[in-house]
Amino acid sequence: MQNSIQSSQNPKIKFLTQLKEKARIRKKEECFIVEGQREILLAIKGQYTLRHVYYCSSIISKEKVLKITKEHRTAIEYFEITSEIYQKLAYRTTTEGILAIAIAKNLSIENLKLSSKNPLILIAEAPEKPGNIGALLRTTDAAQLDAVIIANPKTDLYNPNIIRSSVGCLFTINIATGSSTDIIKFLQQENINIYGAALEKAETYHTQDYTQSTAIVVGTEATGLSTTFLSQTTQNIKIPMNGVIDSMNVSVAAGILIFEAKRQRNFM
Repeated sequence: MQNSIQSSQNPKIKFLTQLKEKARIRKKEECFIVEGQREILLAIKGQYTLRHVYYCSSIISKEKVLKITKEHRTAIEYFEITSEIYQKLAYRTTTEGILAIAIAKNLSIENLKLSSKNPLILIAEAPEKPGNIGALLRTTDAAQLDAVIIANPKTDLYNPNIIRSSVGCLFTINIATGSSTDIIKFLQQENINIYGAALEKAETYHTQDYTQSTAIVVGTEATGLSTTFLSQTTQNIKIPMNGVIDSMNVSVAAGILIFEAKRQRNFM
């Protein structure tokens, strides 16, 4: 705990700034920033490896830092930084004085393992808004789904906004990414029924049976599901709406569909 950084021109601080702001740097270096006490605890719980921890002693004590990271499996290098540097690096306005560099995991669909023989999965195709992605991840966590899969992601999953809006559950849920084609291939290999949230040839969502292996697929609010998914669905499903518009927020729609499936499964 002897390392101290006093200047924002320090190479480590410059690197942190790049990780915070640039997805291509996160991808190239295969690491990202985790900010906040709860988020770091969840990253450790999710068996992410932390490389460095940076803390501001005017906000958080070194004893608290060591307590937060005590369950980490390997040695961590700690750096004390000034409040000025921390404010420059912190993404959130309500800060907790601690952030870390974590090593990214390979989230490819080829690496996805399902522990259940009768899985319930959420798939989001081409989501763009970090807030929506975070909300979908929180819904996945709340429902204790077997996995969430992001098809054709438009946003880096280690984007600070996604970590923040998911409240760190990104690290603890079973998550994968891939192309729509590869994901459909995976679902077919696993004999998982595909229910697409779409209006074309759709049945009302609560009339379907989700007690068997099920994937619920939602698209973007602007364009819906691609023809790639629509051509392969077991059944398209819709949520009846009585308003003057025919769409709702994707995370809200996903929540309705998922918890109907959970209801049918008696919240197994």
